[in-house]
Amino acid sequence: MSKSKQNLSILSINLGSGGAQKVISLLLKDLIKDYNVTLVLFHNTIHFPIPPEVNVVFLSEKDSERPFYLKVIDSIRFIFKYNRILKSEKINISISFLAFPNLINGIISSFNKSLKTIISERGFPSDNVTSKLSLYISKIFYPIFYNRCDKLFSNSIHINNDLKDNFGIKIPMEVIYNPIEIPEKTIIPTALYKENQPLEIITAGTLNTRKNQIMIIKALKEIENNDKLVILGDGHLKVFLTNEISKLQLEKQVFLKGEVKNVNEYLLESDCFVLSSFTEGFPNALLEAMAIGLPCISTNCLSGPLELLNENSNVNIESGDFFIGKFGLLVNNNDHVGLSKALDYYRGNPDIRVKFSALSLERAKDYHLDSIYKKFNQFLIN
Repeated sequence: MSKSKQNLSILSINLGSGGAQKVISLLLKDLIKDYNVTLVLFHNTIHFPIPPEVNVVFLSEKDSERPFYLKVIDSIRFIFKYNRILKSEKINISISFLAFPNLINGIISSFNKSLKTIISERGFPSDNVTSKLSLYISKIFYPIFYNRCDKLFSNSIHINNDLKDNFGIKIPMEVIYNPIEIPEKTIIPTALYKENQPLEIITAGTLNTRKNQIMIIKALKEIENNDKLVILGDGHLKVFLTNEISKLQLEKQVFLKGEVKNVNEYLLESDCFVLSSFTEGFPNALLEAMAIGLPCISTNCLSGPLELLNENSNVNIESGDFFIGKFGLLVNNNDHVGLSKALDYYRGNPDIRVKFSALSLERAKDYHLDSIYKKFNQFLIN
C-alpha cells in the first residue's frame, strides 16, 4: 500500500452484471492510479474484471438468496464488519453504490467523524422501490442516513431532483454520468444503408417488468413484416416472454439469447437498438449501443434517455407516435404503436439510419472513461 496515496474504499452489494457494478469496474481502472483502493462486497458475485491492485473483501461467503430474517441479521453484521475494515485499512474516503450500501455509509458516518462518506444513487428513487411499503421505508430512512454523509452523486439530474424534492436530501449533490470505454470495433455508419430489407433489431437487459421487453415484441406484431429481434439478458420473465412469442407466432422473428459475455458481437450484427424500459437510472445498454454506432430508439422514461438522445431538452410525444431527437428517436412508455412507427421510420429511411449511426458514435465520446473519471476525481478531491 502506497503511503503517498489516500486510502479509499468502495462498498457494493456485489460486482454482478448490473449497471452500477459495471461503473465500479470501470472507475477502478483509474482509481488505482490515485488511491489505495479496497473493494468491499456483501457477496462473492463477480461478473466484471477487477484490477489486481485492488484489495477485495467479502462481508459474507454465504449466498445472497437467504430467508428474510437472516438477511436482517446479515445487514446488522455488515455494518460492524465494514466499520472494522475501515479502521484496519485506515480508510479516508468511503464510497457506496446503491441504496442499502448508502444507508450503511450513513450509519457509519454517525460514529466515524473523520471519515469522508460519499454515496451514489443509481436509480430513479420514486420508481425504484418494489412496493408502497418500500417507498414508505425509503422516505423515512433516506433523509436520516443519506443526509449524514458528506456528498452524493448520481447519473442523472432527474435523480438528484427527485431526492431533493421527494426525499428531503440536503447534502451537496452532483451529476456524474456513467463512463464508457469506446470499443475497438464499431459500426461503419454507411454499412447500415440497406434499402427494402428487414431490420435486425436488438435490445439488452434483465428480463423483468421494469425493462418491458414485451413492448418491443408487440411492436413487431403491429408491423407484421420480417424484422428480427434479438433479446439479450435473463430473468424471471423468460417463461412469460417465451409464451408470448409463441402466442403471437413470432418464433421465427424473436430470439431470446440469455445472458451473454460477448454483447458487442451481437450489437455489431444489428441495425438498430431499442430500449423499452418503464424507468432507468442511467441506461448503460443504450450508451453501449451508441458507442458501437447503432441508431437507437428509447422510451422517454426517467431517467437517462432524454439526456442521452436529446441533451435533456423536454419533448411532447403524441400517443402512438415518436419524436426525432438530436441523437435518436424517443417514444412514450409502453407505447408499442409509437415504437412500431419509429421502427418503420428507420426501416424506410436508410439514410436516416446512417445519420443517427454517426451521431451515436459522436455522442458516446462525451461519456468516455477518461473525461468522466477526471470529473469524478475532482468531485472526490473537492
